[in-house]
Amino acid sequence: MNPTAFSPLTGPIGFYPVVPDAAWVQRLLGWGVRTIQLRIKAADHTAAQIEREVHAAVEAGRAVPDAQVFINDHWQLALDAGAYGVHLGQEDLDIADIGALRRAGLRLGLSTHTPAELARAHAVQPSYLAIGPIYPTTLKVMPYAPVGLERLKLWAPLAAPYPVVAIGGISLERMAGVMACGVQGVAVVSAVTLAPDPQQAARQGLARVG
Repeated sequence: MNPTAFSPLTGPIGFYPVVPDAAWVQRLLGWGVRTIQLRIKAADHTAAQIEREVHAAVEAGRAVPDAQVFINDHWQLALDAGAYGVHLGQEDLDIADIGALRRAGLRLGLSTHTPAELARAHAVQPSYLAIGPIYPTTLKVMPYAPVGLERLKLWAPLAAPYPVVAIGGISLERMAGVMACGVQGVAVVSAVTLAPDPQQAARQGLARVG
């Protein structure tokens, strides 16, 4: 294996919920979801709370043999906890200890929003690349215009040989169209966490990317 490359994923990405706490990670694993991202907002929690959530999410993932649980942003905590993987934004590439993460065997997912960012991400040789936002999203202010399906179809091959995850404003109803653009995973946020019946939503999501 290339010593400068991150370890590849151990399974398909497929349906990829992004959730705010470890309880959601545990719940989704119990419902059969295998790729999950913990994205905990630092502004809403103390350092001790964040550390507890990261460790609990990592432990929940360890208890399920084929789970792929990623920690968003909090790479130092993820490293300390022995996480399966971390997900970082472009700005994090300037501050994260990429070498330490690689040496520890963590998987790395990177956010990209433009072909230039895809090219920059290639140099890191991550485990997967995320492209987004595909649709407008109200969950956070994005400095980028939505990619849309046409551009996603054009950009997804630029990520090769890394698996591509599409993210941003994707509902369960939109998943089939997104998957048809040649991506290997679809990340969802509110489609599960704000669903009237989250378990049913998770089952539908799994069925739609299968």
